[in-house]
Amino acid sequence: MIDSWVTIKLTRDEALVLSHWLEKLQTTNLSQVVDDPAVWAPIHTIAGTLDKSLPELFASDYAERLEAARQRLRAED
Repeated sequence: MIDSWVTIKLTRDEALVLSHWLEKLQTTNLSQVVDDPAVWAPIHTIAGTLDKSLPELFASDYAERLEAARQRLRAED
């Protein structure tokens, strides 16, 4: 099987909330949550890609932006 790229499209709100969750996941003992080490590489790849794509992560009002994104996503559900 030849590897090919997969593209995932997220809204900025989805990306921001997912990025925050992945950061929390990576700062826990990852092996307690993810039982297959093969999954770690894609988790780190996704998290790294989000980090590079979201300047909001470094904004002084990050917590407020994150909460606003969460609220908008909850309203969509």
